[in-house]
Amino acid sequence: MPELPEVETVRRGLAAVMAGRTLSRVEVRRGDLRRPLPADFAARLEGRAVVAIDRRAKYLLFRLDDGGVLLAHLGMSGRMVVSPRGANAPVEEARHEHIVFFTGDGARIGFSDPRRFGLMDLTTVAALEDHPLLRHLGPEPLDAAFDGAALGVRLAGKRTPIKAALLDQRVVAGLGNIYVCEALHVAGLSPRRSALTVQGLRADRLATAIHGVLDDAIAAGGSSLRDYVTATGGLGYFQFSWRVYGREGDPCRDEGCGGTVSRLVQSGRSTFYCSRCQR
Repeated sequence: MPELPEVETVRRGLAAVMAGRTLSRVEVRRGDLRRPLPADFAARLEGRAVVAIDRRAKYLLFRLDDGGVLLAHLGMSGRMVVSPRGANAPVEEARHEHIVFFTGDGARIGFSDPRRFGLMDLTTVAALEDHPLLRHLGPEPLDAAFDGAALGVRLAGKRTPIKAALLDQRVVAGLGNIYVCEALHVAGLSPRRSALTVQGLRADRLATAIHGVLDDAIAAGGSSLRDYVTATGGLGYFQFSWRVYGREGDPCRDEGCGGTVSRLVQSGRSTFYCSRCQR
């Protein structure tokens, strides 16, 4: 599933071609995604201008000129790709293309999703914070207010391993398996450590590591594994910079550590870490 850096990369790519443009036509080819589309989905979007495209956790928020908001989630295999003007989507995309957006200046943006775990919904700016998909989310890890003190408050009293706590979207919004493993390695914290013990300097180190890892991943266009591509159909390159994720048995990349990357399973998910430098 695309994590925060991948969704942010897609957001930036879509904003370049959709923000400030009018949706001249919306073509719904299949409405039974993870949850059914609103019955009047296309009618409520056509003729509306996209004022801005924001992100909340792993959700894309298309803000419209009438106060409406199109909320989108890419799910496991979803893509939103801009086709060159006048061109159709590639054949492999078109087979699973469920919704197509056309802008007044000729851009074509197709939403494809082979597994149909993605979703789209319509709401309003006034109702956005109370939307069932958003109201439980924790703070954004890239916000200026997210620091060690703020993270410590979210972790206080939690007896779960720190890895599990960071994957809980109620604690921090948008983090997923890859970037939690990477941030814990940068911070020198064991994924097994009890979350409640991450306070003070440990919380400061972890918050700084989360910021740094996410910033670096966004700069690299995210990580491309199976399905993820950018809004222009390109690949992300952060997978070539992974410190521990997917590197079981390889040397730790911390200079002078001398340890080896290990793998363990936590809550059904693979965790990669170095037992020598992560405590």
